[in-house]
Amino acid sequence: MVVVGQIARDLVLVVDEVPDSGGTSQVRQRREMLGGKGANIAVGLAQLGAAVELVGVVGEDDVGERLVARAAADGIGTAHVVRRGVSALIVDLVADGWRYLEDLPELLQPDDLPVEAITGAAAVVLQLQQPAEVTLRAAQAARGLVVLDGVPKDHTKELLACANVLRADHQEAELLTGRKITTTDDALEAARAVEGPGLVAFAVDGEGNVFVWDGGELVLPLGDAEVVDTTGGGDAFIAGLTYALTNGATPDEAARLAVKASGDTVTRPGGRPELSRL
Repeated sequence: MVVVGQIARDLVLVVDEVPDSGGTSQVRQRREMLGGKGANIAVGLAQLGAAVELVGVVGEDDVGERLVARAAADGIGTAHVVRRGVSALIVDLVADGWRYLEDLPELLQPDDLPVEAITGAAAVVLQLQQPAEVTLRAAQAARGLVVLDGVPKDHTKELLACANVLRADHQEAELLTGRKITTTDDALEAARAVEGPGLVAFAVDGEGNVFVWDGGELVLPLGDAEVVDTTGGGDAFIAGLTYALTNGATPDEAARLAVKASGDTVTRPGGRPELSRL
């Protein structure tokens, strides 16, 4: 499998409260790890047992070196990670909810893509924070399962035509379909209207996830586990869904693994999944 997406140093700070301007708050827990949505998805796939290559950019700095080493230690192929500029930084501030700060100085360029590796992959996950021309080129080169994580802002019709699977959060689903989604019924109707992918998964805030595919649909409500930090929940969802579909699961089975993976991840601060035990 190949994951095309963001790689970053992920700094997670857990505090009792976010200070007002000029104030101070003691950090109760600090974690630093390999992060970014692309890397999180690749980590999840590797934990589930997939052979996965990561395509993304890290800096020509000590941080970039450490990120590549961490990915390799996680069992991820790093031959196609590009070294350029300064490494990305994501700060996840967890208090009453979470706040996300990100500095993403370098993105993939079309010439960075390992077209041969993408063409030969059983599945290609495209994390759509990269330039649209990059994701479109990768989607067009792919011959296996094409999974879109997020909603394309440009080349939308072309990307959807290449995709087998589309996953979107609540806001992205509304943006893509131009519909207001307040219930799972709204989301099912919106997902049915999406042309291109054979499987569409939409999140509904406060309700759960809906899945629509050729010949079927499914609503999976939110579980009762305590949510600590939603960061990384969608990444784990994509990892579980892609792994299951590539290994012969039905859409129903894949949907259940995706929701289970996501639900497990959001019980801990930070976006790094821990899917080996699923």
